[in-house]
Amino acid sequence: MTVIKVALLGFGTVGEGVYSAIHSHQTQLRKLLGKEVEIVAILIRDQTKERKIDANVLVTTNFEDIINIPDLDVIFEAIVGEEPSRSYLLQAIEKGIHVVTANKEMFANHGHELIQRAQQNETKIGFEATTAGGVPIIRTIKQLLQVNRITKIQGILNGTSNFILTEMRERKLSFDKALQLAQKKGYAEADPTNDISGIDAFYKLMILSQLVINQQPNWSEVIIDGIVSITQEQIKQAEKRGQRFKHIAEITFNDHSLVASVQPIIVDSNHPLYSIEGVENAVAIEASLVGKITLQGPGAGKLATASAMIEDFVDIIQHSATKKRLEYQSI
Repeated sequence: MTVIKVALLGFGTVGEGVYSAIHSHQTQLRKLLGKEVEIVAILIRDQTKERKIDANVLVTTNFEDIINIPDLDVIFEAIVGEEPSRSYLLQAIEKGIHVVTANKEMFANHGHELIQRAQQNETKIGFEATTAGGVPIIRTIKQLLQVNRITKIQGILNGTSNFILTEMRERKLSFDKALQLAQKKGYAEADPTNDISGIDAFYKLMILSQLVINQQPNWSEVIIDGIVSITQEQIKQAEKRGQRFKHIAEITFNDHSLVASVQPIIVDSNHPLYSIEGVENAVAIEASLVGKITLQGPGAGKLATASAMIEDFVDIIQHSATKKRLEYQSI
């Protein structure tokens, strides 16, 4: 049995999650793909850090060691920041290697370029993990809402912020205490700025905008407000009225303009995102034919993101195999 060779760029929370998922679900992957999935290399930043990685896996700080591996099929990218992630993925695509990314900042800025380059090189790029953790919103829009005209998207796109607001309301914690708890549980980074300021949700909203209408609003015109200023007293007063604070990313599509925002909003029990609690993410879509639908799932944690990346990977390999069979039959 031949193998599918894959490499990981980054071995933080997400990279480790992908590594674990491939090992723990090898039997299922073999059934779906007809081949073993072999992790042949991992790109790291600090070689002195101790990691639980099989001895037969190449562990390197040099991307050239990975890109030059013969017959490498797929690269999973889970690095933070625009560069060197963009450059690495462009190099991979140029060599005909499929890529799966979880990097929302990089993809919000350069996703259109990467998709175009992938099409030119007949490779695939998976980016489900860039938006809402384990919520399959990208695949839903790409495959199940192709005819529908999407008019509005509202989403809780950051599990960290949602967890903090939930803990502030349910356990009466201060913002600082709720943030510390999120960090202790691994839901928030040591530097949580992008999460609590709304920047993380903003990147995800821009990715969805690009997917839906192939363009993004002017970034400088998008209202971005975080949750830092929300007080325990404000939450208490809202709860007395049967309302809750939710950190919502929203974009409205019409014929003339795009209107987008990321900000705390007070919602009542009739709102589709009212009951989304803890680290859950959810996306509410309004479309021309289907009307209103809401997708919900885990938005934080290594396995939720790893799940999205593995599903993208399987979809890419299956479609590549189908294309090869069709090409062979046409000869």
